[in-house]
Formats: sequence, structure tokens, C-alpha cells
Amino acid sequence: MIGDRVPVVYMQSNKNLPRVAYFCMEYGLDDSFPIYSGGLGILAGDYLKAAHDLGLPLVGIGILWRQDYTEQYIDEHGNPYDVFVKHDFPFLKDTGVTINVTVRGDTVPCRIWLVEHFQNAPLYLLDADLPGSPHGWITQRLYQGGADHRIAQEIILGVGGVRVLRALNLEVDIYHFNESHSFFAGLELLREKMEQGLSFEQAWEGTRRQVVFTTHTPVEAGNEKHPHHLLQEMGAYNGLSYEQMCRLGGDPFNMTQASLRLAFLANAVSQLHGETTRQMWQHVQDKAPITSVTNGVHLPTWQDPAIRAAYDRGEDLWEPHLQLKKQLIEFIRQKTGQIKSPEALLVGFARRAAAYKRNQLIFGDMSVIEPLLKEGKLQLVFSGKAHPDDHIGKDVIRELVRMDRQYENSIVFLENYDMKIARYLVRGCDVWLNNPRRPLEASGTSGMKAAMNGVLNLSVLDGWVCEGPVHGVSGWLLHCQDEHLHLDQDERDLQALYHILLTEVIPTYYENPACWRRMMRASIEMSQWQFSSERMIHEYYEKIYTRAPVLSGRRPPPEN
Repeated sequence: MIGDRVPVVYMQSNKNLPRVAYFCMEYGLDDSFPIYSGGLGILAGDYLKAAHDLGLPLVGIGILWRQDYTEQYIDEHGNPYDVFVKHDFPFLKDTGVTINVTVRGDTVPCRIWLVEHFQNAPLYLLDADLPGSPHGWITQRLYQGGADHRIAQEIILGVGGVRVLRALNLEVDIYHFNESHSFFAGLELLREKMEQGLSFEQAWEGTRRQVVFTTHTPVEAGNEKHPHHLLQEMGAYNGLSYEQMCRLGGDPFNMTQASLRLAFLANAVSQLHGETTRQMWQHVQDKAPITSVTNGVHLPTWQDPAIRAAYDRGEDLWEPHLQLKKQLIEFIRQKTGQIKSPEALLVGFARRAAAYKRNQLIFGDMSVIEPLLKEGKLQLVFSGKAHPDDHIGKDVIRELVRMDRQYENSIVFLENYDMKIARYLVRGCDVWLNNPRRPLEASGTSGMKAAMNGVLNLSVLDGWVCEGPVHGVSGWLLHCQDEHLHLDQDERDLQALYHILLTEVIPTYYENPACWRRMMRASIEMSQWQFSSERMIHEYYEKIYTRAPVLSGRRPPPEN
């Protein structure tokens, strides 16, 4: 296990820690509060919970998405369809404060809500959906609409977020931009400094002394870009000139490049992602050094108490695991009518439907996998959502649903994936399958949640997995055999998956239960501190926040 808890105890007693404002477009705090789409939001929610647990001086800034992201169901023909429901959240606290931002020349008032209901650090949410306002569309749905819609939302988050801090008299040392959606907060900080009489260069330097940027996207094409004429039309320049904006983000305007140039330090979200990110952005001049802080997850949210108790007491883990597996099987029955066996191996795969995640890779050669399904040796449970406008992602779901209907005794797809379904899966499956195209998974956190419940990872070496499971000890890793080196990555990984599944995973499960139990314990030992949000937030304070030039006058460390 890497590290210990002593530094975090020190953090709790240190009254001089920097005050942090954490900006993110989405937060996954609870399934009853659907203002998240997936991993980024769940990470941010776990981060706020860890800050609360440790009593750290951090507040979150976000947007109240009244119609959330999407509820996504499957019709009788196997096609996913989206439903948008306007939610009422009785636990929201009205701060009584309203701030204004300008979008496309119009003044947009935003009410400020406070959320502390989920044992989280204070989360302030901007809401443009005021009675009688024509601007409610901006904050209705997360990640919906075209580029103009997205820019309007990001102006609300960034510019509006800084104005929230001012209106509430919240003193801040560090502004943490969790993904580039938050970049316009930096332009508001620039505007404030320039209104005080500083030149653009001086304001830029002053802003850089207090901004941290976390990037999660390891594909350059996936990083957000906008044409300057659209930014000007939407009012996103916030008082800057075209030349000044180009200095930050180029032309077309690249939100990630601009964020890298406006921060004193940036970080990727795993060690491998750090290597990928530094190479990807090596051509960018005047950027912040890029380090790595590997993601983590909130143990009290994701680790089952009975599993934790059995682990701490040194007791056998199989009985509490079997109870969780039966709970998952009952949940599947209630949702789908399908009956699964608690004795048969149950493999889970649940995440966003995206081509690079290769949700359906295991079906690459049905001559191998079909006998296992028909004999009842292998059960597969899938879940996930696609963005409402992502036709490729929806095709992935259609294929999973087709397999469900063809092999309903052994395969099931659970519709409308959310935090509730995720908890059942990461606690109740026997094995957690993860097979993205390396190195496109920046970190991944679902496997961490599974690991700390004794669910064994079967994974490609990508993201966090490179730092965690040991093959045959606390999980299984898809190593390519020499005779497959001539194949492309998809085929190599498929062959490795089948080889390990047939020669290691299945034999261990059915023939060597003592080994399986040892691996479960090793999985928990490996994961529950090293991949916790408690460890993660400690690293942010130690490696990043406390090194801010605004606090000490020191320059950031050299790039790794």
C-alpha cells in the first residue's frame, strides 16, 4: 500500500491550508441528484465528499441542471431513447443571492443555490432558470445543444462562478479548473485585474499564480475548440481583444491550451495519462508544467460496509461478497425479469458507451465465447449511457441489447445507468472487465470501486490500472503474447482476453476458491487507500495547492 494516513491527519490540524474554489461542469453526489453525466461528475462529487470528511477549506462551483443529462431507456426494438424530466430538489438551500452575467449581449440573472445535503463540502450551483426569464434554456440540460449553447453554459460556470465567490464574500487562494469547461473563470480573473489598472501581461501573470488546471482528455481531437467569431458573438471575450485571446488559446480557440497557459501548474489524472498529456501538448508554448495526480474514489460511498468490516477483522470475504452478488441478481430480476445464478461467474462492464472503451470487445469471436454462455459458465452484465446526440455510442448500446436478447440466460443490459446501478455492479460482480484502447483511458474509476469491494479487475494496462492490480495477485492484466504481436491492438487484446479468461479466471473461480479469496483480499489491500479520494485530495494539497506562487512567491517546479 502506497503512503499512509499521517499526512492527512496533519492536513486536518493545519489551519493555514490554502482556500480552494473547485470549478466543474458536473457533480455526481447521489443518484437522487442527477446533475452529472459520468466519470467526471462522479469524481468531482467524491472530491467534495473527501474535502468534507477532512474538514478542508474547499468549495465547489457548478451549475444546477434542472433536466439533468438524460434518462436513457430501451424501446421494444432495442433502440435507446432519451427522456428529459424537470426535477425539483427540496434539499437545495437558497442563498438569497443572485448574480448577473452577460451572454450574447443580454444580462442573464442567476440564482445561487447551496448544496451540503450529501456530507459534501459546500457546493454552490448557478441557476438561470428563473421565473419569467428567457434564459432558462442555458442551465436546463447538461452537455446539450450546439457550440453556442456550450459556450453560454461555460460563461455561466466560469464568469458566473467567480462572481458567486465575490457576492458571497468567500475568500479564495486557489482556483481549480477541473477540465477546460471552467476556463472562462480565468478570463473573469483577468478582467478584474485589468480593471485595477494592470496590463494584460501583468494580469496574466497574476492570474497564473493562483490557477490550477486538471485535464482528463487524452485525445487532442476531443479537446474543445471554438471559432473566434462565435466567442465574440457570445460575449466570451469578457473585455479582452482578439490578439489577447489568441495569445491564450490560438485560432481556432483551444480551451485546453488556454487553460494550460493560464495555470501555474496542470495535472493529468494518472501516471500514464501524464506521459500522454505531456507529449500531446509539447508544442504549446508558455504552458504550465504538467504533473500527475491519479484519481481516487470515496470509500464510504462505494465500499460496502460488510466487506470493509470483514476485511478489517481478517475474516473470510466470500460470504459478504456472495450476499452482495445475490442483491445484484435480485436487482437484475426486478429490472429485467431475468434470473441469474449466484454460483456462476458474473462479469461486469459498465461505463459510458464510446468506441474507444470497446464495450462489446468480448464478443469479437463468438466461437470462443458462445459455448461459455450456453454452458452457464459465464454471465455478463452490462450498463451504460450514450450522449443523446452520439449515434455511434447508441449503436454500441444497440449491439449490447441485441446480445442480451439473443443470450438472455447469460447476458443482461441494464438501462438508464446511474450511481444506484453502479453501486450494485461494483459490489456484486465477481470480475470487473475493462478493455479501452490504450492509452485513451485517462484514468478510469469504476475499476477502483470494484477493487475495494474485492471484485477482481480483468483489464488492459491503461489509466490507473498501470499503478494498481498485479497480475494473478490482485487481478488480471491483458498482456499480449508474442505470437500475437503482428495483430492490431483490438485483435491482440481480444486474444489476450480470451486466453486469460479461459486459462486463469474461469479455472480459478471454479477450481481454486482459496486463491480467489486471497486475490479478493489483495485487491482491497491494493486499492482502498492508494485509490481513495482521501489520498487524492491529500496529493492535490501537498503537490499542487500549497506550491502556488500566490502563497509563497516560488515558481512552479520544472515539468516532469
